[in-house]
Amino acid sequence: MKQVRLKLDRYLDERGISRYELAQRSKIKYQTIDGYYKNTVVRYDAYNLSRIITALDCDLTDILEVVENGEA
Repeated sequence: MKQVRLKLDRYLDERGISRYELAQRSKIKYQTIDGYYKNTVVRYDAYNLSRIITALDCDLTDILEVVENGEA
């Protein structure tokens, strides 16, 4: 089965953007950003994703990927 997974960690690391900076730019709590960064979020909130991609000036496909279940 396929699953959607965040690749926010790679996106931020490649650009030298900290989770704290993203939290400030997006006006989302640091703990929430940290959950997205660590990929521990079970359900993605559309509003939060919109705020993140707006703050990063990127597309949803830049921070999300579809993978086969079990892929690293």
